[in-house]
Amino acid sequence: MSDPFDFDAKPDLYAVMGNPIAHSKSPQIHAAFARQTGQRIEYRAIQVDPGGFAQAVGNFFASGGQGLNVTVPFKQEAWRLVHEHGPEAERAGAVNTILRDSPEHYIGRNTDGIGLVRDILQNHQGRIEGQRLLLVGAGGAARGVLQPLLQQGPQRLVIANRTPDRAIALARDFADLGEVRGGGFADLEGEEFDLIINASAASLHGEVPPLPDHCLAEGGWCYDMMYGSAPTPFVRWGREHGAGVSLDGLGMLVEQAAESFYLWRGVRPDTAPVIAEVRAGLAAT
Repeated sequence: MSDPFDFDAKPDLYAVMGNPIAHSKSPQIHAAFARQTGQRIEYRAIQVDPGGFAQAVGNFFASGGQGLNVTVPFKQEAWRLVHEHGPEAERAGAVNTILRDSPEHYIGRNTDGIGLVRDILQNHQGRIEGQRLLLVGAGGAARGVLQPLLQQGPQRLVIANRTPDRAIALARDFADLGEVRGGGFADLEGEEFDLIINASAASLHGEVPPLPDHCLAEGGWCYDMMYGSAPTPFVRWGREHGAGVSLDGLGMLVEQAAESFYLWRGVRPDTAPVIAEVRAGLAAT
């Protein structure tokens, strides 16, 4: 690794791969981290065509790349590609951060759940321990955050999905980590939750999951893993249903990036000014 203060040296190269990728905030976020911590890096966004991921990763590292972020739709393929998994990536079945400790050895990590938990607990002083949690969705985004959420010791965690069987299967996979069960939205009638996390793609389509009107406890929190320049449909749903706090996932995005940056560089950036910078940029669009 080059001396971060040797400005004649070529910067260390990092990137995010996905499809689509033009909208990615990761280059802005990592550039801000680098300025803040005095690290000499270059960070790119690389669009990869379906079927070309493994070759793109090989080419990137062969050309001097030091580390990669991976986003939709390649996180599961990245999991299969790497040679070693961190414990959180092993359970998630998905990788969003790749480290290389030798030319032919890739280590896969998943920082999504760490980012979510850190945003709730540290940035917003929320609670997970002892709380009644509802996780909406049973796809890769939900699987990626289940272990870190359950490690915080909620009273119980319920997974709700349009296809109940997927939620039931996902709950079964993580049942050894805590009180967790899965089902459909109809199964939520009569239940209340202190924290509802939307891990579905509903907000991307301008929709809200079909939640019962009274499933949010008084003063409960809502958290949408999606984000945008305006409040997402689920953030608005939370506010309309009396949420004490209703948040989008921008903080999670920056926090998971900070964890990747730390894994690569050994330096932990201050995320608060970077969240504010990205939020301001979104508001200006």
